[in-house]
Amino acid sequence: MIYVSSAASAKKRIGESVRELAELGLKNIELTGGTKYYNGYQEELQKLREEFKLNYLVHNYFPPPDQPFVLNLASLNDDVYKKSIEHGRRAIALSKKLGARQLGFHAGFFIDIRVKEIGQKLTKDRLFDKEQAVERFCQAFSLLKDEAGDAIKLYVENNVFSQTNARTYEGKNPFMVTHYEGYLELKKLMDFNLLLDVAHLKVSATSLGLDFEKELEKMIAVSDYIHLSENDGLHDLNHGFLKNSDTLQKLKRYNFKQKTLTLEIYNQIRNTIGNYRVIKDMLFLTK
Repeated sequence: MIYVSSAASAKKRIGESVRELAELGLKNIELTGGTKYYNGYQEELQKLREEFKLNYLVHNYFPPPDQPFVLNLASLNDDVYKKSIEHGRRAIALSKKLGARQLGFHAGFFIDIRVKEIGQKLTKDRLFDKEQAVERFCQAFSLLKDEAGDAIKLYVENNVFSQTNARTYEGKNPFMVTHYEGYLELKKLMDFNLLLDVAHLKVSATSLGLDFEKELEKMIAVSDYIHLSENDGLHDLNHGFLKNSDTLQKLKRYNFKQKTLTLEIYNQIRNTIGNYRVIKDMLFLTK
């Protein structure tokens, strides 16, 4: 099944974003960050689900908190850590309410990112003790798995390590799970499902001096939930695909019929619709 990210809409109220997508005929919508908190949004989502016969997924920084912060389940800051776990619980509760069966969170960070730095150049901070941070992430994810039970399948999404942040941190990687080796390291410590963000992997492979094609082959084999968008290999841009995209040509080699796909194209409704058709045709998917 192909979903589209709610971030395709530039609206700041999630109800308006979902309605805009639904009125264009898009039935499968992944709810993600970028919108503002307001009272009654959950009831609005339920009504839209019934009106348009929608399927939802909840992703990472959704539902929107009333006070913005950066989700980090590996934080050594107690306040951020507690807020991150509580956010995860709210996301699980909302998933259950909306009938969503899969839920992905980003792998942890070895720093606490400021709200204004989301998706931007990071300020150079002292890295956390990695062993402690990974232990915290494992503990938090275990708590959330218990909360989810059999109703929700939880995923960990690979992070993106951009060229800009590679320069800022002088090659030291401040993120968990940016490549296959990082996936294996975490897999040894806890059981989890991988949400593979192909665009994140493309950028991280460049920054880490790895072969993207080989990394993709290994990571796509262990994931049944995939995020798709295009970029320049240097930064995560959330662009759409052209039909002659080299990334799409690489993806054509794989069978996606038993996988969940989400198009993560930001603030580009028309481009999202065009890409939905391209992905459906090129990867031999059905609605």
